[in-house]
Amino acid sequence: MADDKDVLRDVWFGRIPACFTLNQDEVTEREAEPYYLLLPRVSYLTLVTDKVKKHFLKVMKAEDVEEMWFEYEGTPLKWHYPIGVLFDLHASNTILPWNITVHFKNFPEHDLLHCPSHSVIEAHFMSSIKEADALKHKSQVINDMQKKDHKQLWMGLQNDKFDQFWAMNRKLMEFPTEEGGFRYIPFRIYQVLHTCTNAVISFLNRFRMVSIFSRTCVLDCLLLKYLRVSSLCAAGEEKRLLVVIHGIEPLFETPLQWLSEHLSHPDNFLHICVVPAPRTEKARPLLDSLFP
Repeated sequence: MADDKDVLRDVWFGRIPACFTLNQDEVTEREAEPYYLLLPRVSYLTLVTDKVKKHFLKVMKAEDVEEMWFEYEGTPLKWHYPIGVLFDLHASNTILPWNITVHFKNFPEHDLLHCPSHSVIEAHFMSSIKEADALKHKSQVINDMQKKDHKQLWMGLQNDKFDQFWAMNRKLMEFPTEEGGFRYIPFRIYQVLHTCTNAVISFLNRFRMVSIFSRTCVLDCLLLKYLRVSSLCAAGEEKRLLVVIHGIEPLFETPLQWLSEHLSHPDNFLHICVVPAPRTEKARPLLDSLFP
């Protein structure tokens, strides 16, 4: 892959300030103070919120505690989506910090997957990496790795260790020079469709492009092919949609190969969010991830 470590570091260390507040219907022995945390964009909520759980358990009775889950403005937050994706989909038009409500009861069975331990997150994460490598390299790279190499990928993410993770992930981003790119680009597109009561997420997953298309295609080609988005963001017209990756709006002429190498999440998928644009640029809030 192209050696652009500054970009990789900026993506890895992107943070979102969040304020966790206990749901007002939870029974507590005393008032629960909010808990503030800088959330890593590339991680998962249930992987980085042990301190949040510990904080609120101090004011609750053991018999009133079930499984912890999170909600934002009435929408349960899916833990198997990366944190940055959740923010870009649900809260990119809000003033920071991101206000997240914590629940310990009434788990929304129809909206969320259960996550009883970090091993569930690890299994989901490794499954995504294997799926991505099947698209990029016919699974040859991930299958050539040893079990300890797989563990290093996971431990790098779990412990927020950039060098530990990328020492191994770099292999997954390589390709023969003569091929000029990955066999297919692993990507997932999420589009917010507003209704009168809430935001509905339309999810496109695992669309496979032929190798020539993946090498030469730019972001605009992909969006036009699957969402016809570029026509809604044409020059001279008021933007009705924003295309967001890691909290920023990439240029439509950015090559997909470059985006895949540099802006993929640790699961090796390029997560693309398409959200409604604010009515005026003046009213538009900060979208970026507060890169240091």
